[in-house]
Amino acid sequence: MALTIPASFEGLRSNLEITMPQGSIISTRQQAVRSCISNAMTVVDDFLTGSYARSTMITPLKEADIDIFITLDPNYYHHYNGQNGGPAGLLDYTKRTLLKTYTTTPDISRNGQAVTIRFTDFVMDVVVGFNRQGGGYLIANSVSNSWLETDPKQHVTIMSAANKAHNSDLVPLIKMIKAWNKTHGSFFRSFHLEVLALEVLNNVRITDFSSGVRFFFDKVRTNVRGKNLDPAGYGDDIGRYINETAKVSEAVALFQAAHDQSIRAEQFAVRGDIRSSVDAWRKLFPGYFPAYG
Repeated sequence: MALTIPASFEGLRSNLEITMPQGSIISTRQQAVRSCISNAMTVVDDFLTGSYARSTMITPLKEADIDIFITLDPNYYHHYNGQNGGPAGLLDYTKRTLLKTYTTTPDISRNGQAVTIRFTDFVMDVVVGFNRQGGGYLIANSVSNSWLETDPKQHVTIMSAANKAHNSDLVPLIKMIKAWNKTHGSFFRSFHLEVLALEVLNNVRITDFSSGVRFFFDKVRTNVRGKNLDPAGYGDDIGRYINETAKVSEAVALFQAAHDQSIRAEQFAVRGDIRSSVDAWRKLFPGYFPAYG
């Protein structure tokens, strides 16, 4: 509970953090999965990626995905490139490898660009790929049964640099935006929101979280209408899943509603009605934003 808007947003910030005990569990689990793969397959490199590596993951842990990237020996690429089931076949092989060790895990399945391990307490995605000539990586994509160009290490570097430029306020703000998305139907993909935030807040000073949230929802209504390119420079439209399904208008409407609610919350605060302002913000972040008091 808090009596001011800044204190309330600090409470929101805290409520979105993964706890130290949870971090310890994640560390132990991901190291075991990486060892499982490296003991059975020829691995060039392996590392954490995704929102956990970029420090943009939010609670609850049970609904989170921990991403592991496995860089394999090129021989696997030659074996699965255009034959033996293609990239999907490589993911199936990775799945069979994990099943030999995790025999009692609730579920292990091929899921788009990863093999998903559903533990009882959280989900882990194992992405397999290869070093790409010229930089970056090629990863197996079972949806199109093709290789996808990307660079998750660069994504981490870009987010870290941007957060530093924003005096460490960008990552907490992105987490707040993710919390809004999660509590309002999870319409947007997590990484898409990160890319949008990088675009919208580039060269913009975050003076406080309340105005930062409102500013994001204001400007993003325009950005989501266009292409939101992979910040690592691979030309992929991260928002393609919205554009290809003609859901741009729905996306804009969701951002519009969030912007309107932010304006209402700020207006209450301007009039000195902090309780009503907190109540209005709580509607934007239900379950995460602390109560007044």
